[in-house]
Amino acid sequence: MINGLQLYNTLSRKKEPFEPLNSPNVGMYVCGPTVYSDVHLGNCRTFISFDLIFRYLKYCGYKVRYVRNITDAGHLEGDRDEGDDKFAKRAKLEQLEPMEIVQKYTLGFHEVLGMFNTLPPSIEPTATGHIIEQIEMVKEIIANGFAYEINGNVYFDVEKYSEKYNYTILTNRNLEDMLHNTRALGGQDEKRGRLDFALWIKAKPETLMQWPSPWGMGFPGWHIECSAMSSKYLGHEFDIHGGGMDLAATHHTNEIAQSEACNHVQPAKYWMHTNMLTVNGTRMSKSAGNGFLPHELFAGTHPLLKKGFSPMTVKFFMLQAHYRSTLDFSNEALDASEKGFKRLMNAVHVMDKLVADAEGQSEFDIASIKENCIAAMNDDFNSPVVIAELFEAARIINTVYDGKGRINAADLELLKSIMKDFLFDVFGLKDEDASNEELNSVLDLVIDIRQAAKENKDYATSDKIRIGLQSMGILLKDSKEGTTWNKM
Repeated sequence: MINGLQLYNTLSRKKEPFEPLNSPNVGMYVCGPTVYSDVHLGNCRTFISFDLIFRYLKYCGYKVRYVRNITDAGHLEGDRDEGDDKFAKRAKLEQLEPMEIVQKYTLGFHEVLGMFNTLPPSIEPTATGHIIEQIEMVKEIIANGFAYEINGNVYFDVEKYSEKYNYTILTNRNLEDMLHNTRALGGQDEKRGRLDFALWIKAKPETLMQWPSPWGMGFPGWHIECSAMSSKYLGHEFDIHGGGMDLAATHHTNEIAQSEACNHVQPAKYWMHTNMLTVNGTRMSKSAGNGFLPHELFAGTHPLLKKGFSPMTVKFFMLQAHYRSTLDFSNEALDASEKGFKRLMNAVHVMDKLVADAEGQSEFDIASIKENCIAAMNDDFNSPVVIAELFEAARIINTVYDGKGRINAADLELLKSIMKDFLFDVFGLKDEDASNEELNSVLDLVIDIRQAAKENKDYATSDKIRIGLQSMGILLKDSKEGTTWNKM
């Protein structure tokens, strides 16, 4: 078990020692996607960040139950319980049933995360699969005096809740300012308070997704699903609750309120939030015209992109920034990440070709690299610092490969384990060329032809092959053991 992990807790607004409620078991809940459209890059960054956290907790020796929900019902266009249901609106636009929309975009979500090589969560519950649990939770909140029903709608009473609990504990906002800045209740609004939010919404006759409840036919509000499902699978109290920072002010604030109103306890010990994306210094959004989807980034089809970038390049680019830092997309930054990722993969390619020093000599402090990687990850999952250490490991690999340094067998094995553990197991990166067995076979054949030409003293052909491959980004290296290749 690796100890000493510190993580930033939004609840306390500081780094805290990670002390699980029931070590070595860890419960982690992350708000998943609303599957009415293609997953966007902001979502991807959040899920890549929590994949990193999930992987590192497992690397430390914890047994992690990672729950990430699918929102497939109850999400209106506005956070103030206004507008049309997102699924119904998309279904009408695409002339499909709402659950066809759910299926289409859930499959797309999984496909994109698969391209980013993220691990699946331990449990992936859906809102529609937990209507009963949500209804039961709403009933309990009403029984405890923190919600009320009007005309088939059930609303959470924020001001009544605030008499006993701190509604703004997560964001530290001033409740009076929130009440003042929130729009006045109109004559058609049946809520008692300006901040009250829907737990259950009465369905219109034409609503396709509706269920029976004690208050009539309807569907759950957006916030209640996460409280119900996190409680069911992780208990009333669990370790980590995560999501994008945009969820903190409304969704997560309301989750805390619902859970305390129902179960009388704070649901999560640690609240973690990822930061937003920008493009050339401007916040990424559809309205600004600078929001591009993952497949546009991979194919390079968006007008702001000069070319496409592979999923692992994009993932590496994201990991080069701390999850709580703003991440700025630009062609130049992606180009630099592409080169950096290739540099690390090239080091991996030649690593197995290294030969330990026969006399057991080693000129490098490999142990400190591993210590530094663990120290960085223990410092609130500081992936950029780990990447700097991996570049140092790559430098050592290339130095030994070029015959300019010596390494003993023990240090060589430790070096290999560092690259495997952090580059592949913790970061979840993968060698995009490793599966191209046909290319490997072709290059082996070309190297054999070149070797035969050299033996026949046909140096013109030998040089032509070497120079031709070099122009394609493949560098040949001759040694006493034979000829090897790696990408430039």
